[in-house]
Amino acid sequence: MPPATPAPPPAPADAAPTPPRDDTPASWRRGRRLLWATLRLLGSLAVTVLGLLAVTFFIGRVVPVDPVLAVVGDRATEAAYQAAREAMGLDRPLWEQFLTYVGNALTGDFGTSVLTSNPVASDIARVFPATLELATVATIFGVLLGVPAGVIAAARQGTWVDHVIRVVGLIGYSVPVFWLGLMGLLVFYAQLDWVAGPGRLDLLYDGFVEPVTGVILIDSALAGQWDVFQNAVSHLVLPASILGYFSLAYISRMTRSFMLEQLRQEYITTARVKGLPERVVIWRHALGNVWVPLVTVIALSYATLLEGSVLTEIVFSWPGLGFYITNSLLNADMNAVLGGTVVVGAVFIGLNLLSDVLYRLLDPRARP
Repeated sequence: MPPATPAPPPAPADAAPTPPRDDTPASWRRGRRLLWATLRLLGSLAVTVLGLLAVTFFIGRVVPVDPVLAVVGDRATEAAYQAAREAMGLDRPLWEQFLTYVGNALTGDFGTSVLTSNPVASDIARVFPATLELATVATIFGVLLGVPAGVIAAARQGTWVDHVIRVVGLIGYSVPVFWLGLMGLLVFYAQLDWVAGPGRLDLLYDGFVEPVTGVILIDSALAGQWDVFQNAVSHLVLPASILGYFSLAYISRMTRSFMLEQLRQEYITTARVKGLPERVVIWRHALGNVWVPLVTVIALSYATLLEGSVLTEIVFSWPGLGFYITNSLLNADMNAVLGGTVVVGAVFIGLNLLSDVLYRLLDPRARP
């Protein structure tokens, strides 16, 4: 008979218990992690949106502007005033007003504008494409010039090229946008006549193109109205350049910082030791790893331009969302002000969420 197999020695009394083996398939574990990450993301998004609505609601209540007087006028009788107050729901408890406000906002109902007598949602849908067009062109301008400028500044750290790029970026941060806009109009419009003046189109071309997307460049191109397209470009180039200068300053600064960090890594030293050309080391290897965090920077810069183009739109009489909110505030149209503020906050939240998703897609280490 074969010899019996000796029994394994008993485990020491103080030995740690063996953890139970997880026989769950790997695909199921990944699915659970993805589901949990999605639920956390949706929960965070819901809390952020609720906080945005709460802030805008209470701002509307503490601002020293009576929305009832904005509707009925300061010569209305007490009975008319009370009737309007009850119709607007301002006689109800504050918590009930807030729940009504949240419910209406989630369905896109921001009330009626006192200034235009139109639903605020329709007014925003009319003016927002102008802001979208301006901010998009400005962001493209900032990315196309800011990223190469940041890469060159990092590659030539400490040289005169680096100093010039940093000074240009510092000016973009320091000089007020409205002053740059006024100087641009004075020089390039009034003196040199290189670009068109304030506004989105000349009065001659107003109404020539049927709005489809609301973006003049796209609508005029779709309609084949190239004279309108050329006029729209002439109006757009100066405000987009002024606004894009701010984006360029921010993107170039962040690109330089990211590139300096990558250029100190060991894989860059290894690539240089192997004899790779310097342009390949910088523009392919270092910049390739910089694009992951740079996507977040570009998305946040785009959101900043969408919400921060108020002064630019005022200087250039650009009929966008910022101009609409400012004009409504000056006329005590709080429905329009709060509705525009909610839209701006929602856009910022949406772009922040998009940047987070893109970051996870581009960087495998950030995936659940």
